[in-house]
Amino acid sequence: MSVEVISDTNNKTSNGTTMPESPTTFSVEQIHELLPHRYPFALVDRIIEYVPGEKAVGIKNVSFNEPHFQGHFPGQPIMPGVLIVEAMAQVGGVVLTQLPDMKGKLFLFAGIDGVRFRRPVVPGDQLIMTVELIAVKRRRFATMQAKATIDGQRTCEGELMFSLVD
Repeated sequence: MSVEVISDTNNKTSNGTTMPESPTTFSVEQIHELLPHRYPFALVDRIIEYVPGEKAVGIKNVSFNEPHFQGHFPGQPIMPGVLIVEAMAQVGGVVLTQLPDMKGKLFLFAGIDGVRFRRPVVPGDQLIMTVELIAVKRRRFATMQAKATIDGQRTCEGELMFSLVD
């Protein structure tokens, strides 16, 4: 299955079907309506840009009060890389759950390729995560390109694969 492109002017996909109007941003409350993650694993504070069927840009405000900083590492808090990747995946989850016939569905990791960490994420940072849909196969598998930045500097990037859970 190829990804359908939505026209900016008439909300029609590349195959001619009309999509309902979609928001271009999501609050944390709206994100909680789409994703099952809750504290301490709800890692996206806001979606600041959303293009239906294509991409989302999310924000994670990193706070010293988060539980992982107590042990990672005492005296030098650094956000664990797995949580950075999870935060990017949650932004991707917003894109996937908004695809036609996918509302209320759950996607899990099927693979993580080429992930690289470029700089540490510490309390006080604002992580900006951009996740773009590359492909959807058989309406069950999706591949997405993800990157995270802080103040314009690359922090993390890689390819994320998802599988739909029945």
